[in-house]
Amino acid sequence: MKTSSRRDFFKRAALMGASALVAPGLLATEERENILSSPATKNGPDANRFIIPKDNGLKITGTFLDEISHDIPHQNWGEKEWEQDFRHMKSIGIDTVIMIRSGYRKFMTYPSKYLLGKGCYMPSIDLVDMYLRLAEKYQMKFYFGLYDSGKYWDTGDLSCEVEDNKYVIDEVWNLYGEKYKSFGGWYISGEISRKTKGAIDAFRAMGKQCKDVSGGLPTFISPWIDGKKAVMGTDKLTKEDAVSVQEHEREWNEIFDGIHEVVDACAFQDGHIDYDELDAFFTVNKKLADKYGMKCWTNAETFDRDMPINFLPIKFDKLRMKLEAAKRAGYDKAITFEFSHFMSPQSAYLQAGHLYDRYKEYFNIK
Repeated sequence: MKTSSRRDFFKRAALMGASALVAPGLLATEERENILSSPATKNGPDANRFIIPKDNGLKITGTFLDEISHDIPHQNWGEKEWEQDFRHMKSIGIDTVIMIRSGYRKFMTYPSKYLLGKGCYMPSIDLVDMYLRLAEKYQMKFYFGLYDSGKYWDTGDLSCEVEDNKYVIDEVWNLYGEKYKSFGGWYISGEISRKTKGAIDAFRAMGKQCKDVSGGLPTFISPWIDGKKAVMGTDKLTKEDAVSVQEHEREWNEIFDGIHEVVDACAFQDGHIDYDELDAFFTVNKKLADKYGMKCWTNAETFDRDMPINFLPIKFDKLRMKLEAAKRAGYDKAITFEFSHFMSPQSAYLQAGHLYDRYKEYFNIK
């Protein structure tokens, strides 16, 4: 290399090095100007240009509160964080909160004398009282989820859950029912998908007691559809022996026939079937609910069952398609499992806050 060439090379290198030290701010300014003048932003502040009709789904107006978190990481919130979450919920129109269960095996949410006597662990704070106070403050209805001993999951027999809940239902109503106007109903927390052993009798017994003790407050269940994604406990994302629409209708006609007098609403979980199956199953669910005078809700899951990792916030388009199908079917209400982990701006999952933003944009919520 010639001397002059080397001199030119070093001169250029020195200039480049200097520019690297002084230019980032200038470059950032130039980059911002380019972004602001791009087609996506120069015509307005909304950078997300939807190419489908907006506000075309059923809005989520209820959420479960997953306080036990036996299969989802606990966020370890105190009342300050929970109150902030109630504000976020309120801002998008949520008017109903449902504690998914008051206890699971030995962990519980309130200082139950009965459950302590059964060997359960004392909680550090009374979550039931906190939720009821926050629900009252933010003008929401609180649904109390019954106790889950875990025996049903071990045996497949739902009747195992009736005995403990005989005491829990009475105890909770005496502690909180008449104290708080926000106590709005009951969630019968046993999750089934098909003709489960003891399900009809168990739902009927627990539903009747809930209504009798509370002067007829509403009750609801949230079963799952035994579809191709009902693969929990396996290493697969889909299964071959999924229930058909016809089988689903036949089996749930029998179940609704046995429980409709004491169960007011059914919120089927929507994540176990594929997106092109939503309309067929949702139509059957609404038809059966109407037949038996029950409310037809959807449990619009905000976590993604298509992922090999359990459990991450769902892709927005998947949630959108499910809410649009619920609206087409004429459903009465959409609740979700669940806002705090999978949709909240303060969730431990960064993606949850982005889902919240996309949801607000789609429904034109400011």
